[in-house]
Amino acid sequence: MAVKSIQMEVKARSERGSRASKRLRDTGVIPGVIYGHKEAVVSVTLPGRDLKQHLLRGAHLFELSLDGKGETVLVKDVQYDHLGTEVIHVDFTRVDLHERVKVTVPLELKGTPKGEADGGVLTQVIARLEVECVVTEIPELIRHNVAEMVLDEVLHIKDIKLPEGVSCLQDGELIVATVREVLEVAAPEVVEAATSAEPEVIGRKLAEGEVEGEAAAGAAEKGGEKKAEKK
Repeated sequence: MAVKSIQMEVKARSERGSRASKRLRDTGVIPGVIYGHKEAVVSVTLPGRDLKQHLLRGAHLFELSLDGKGETVLVKDVQYDHLGTEVIHVDFTRVDLHERVKVTVPLELKGTPKGEADGGVLTQVIARLEVECVVTEIPELIRHNVAEMVLDEVLHIKDIKLPEGVSCLQDGELIVATVREVLEVAAPEVVEAATSAEPEVIGRKLAEGEVEGEAAAGAAEKGGEKKAEKK
């Protein structure tokens, strides 16, 4: 199903810069710009809550009304904060209703592959497709049924059936999904390092509190006493 343009009232803004934009966001609106078709760049503010909801649903096409004048625009770029959660700015480009545009749309895989009965697991590698189509025919999402996929089967972009008038811009040989058995990897055995044998201690053991130098001196003294006794 093709997307419908989102109707939205916007207001012109004259303030520029990051501080001004933050002040606007604090009041519940989001700054944006409209450009393209060799017309002047227009800075606007949009209702923050509504805009976020539409963007979250994947909206691309908007009909923005500014001072009673409507403009058909396409979302060109969305800027988020450093956490990637809050929208801080949106760029729109003017489009003609008969113009072909390039957009990214979600890819949804439906069904349970036959290969799962044989121990296979479905792994989706590509979740969004880059497509080109007429503005009014932008699909909300593209669905593909994977129920017939058997064990070890691979799904490529060229296998995805696209809506009429929509063409994919990515390489047709790119892998979209696979159904493969997940082999359990055995945990590596922990090899205990062989402890080196302690060297044999020649001579008497040191008494508690006795240092090596004292022991050597004592041994020499005893040796001298034994020599004297022999004499």
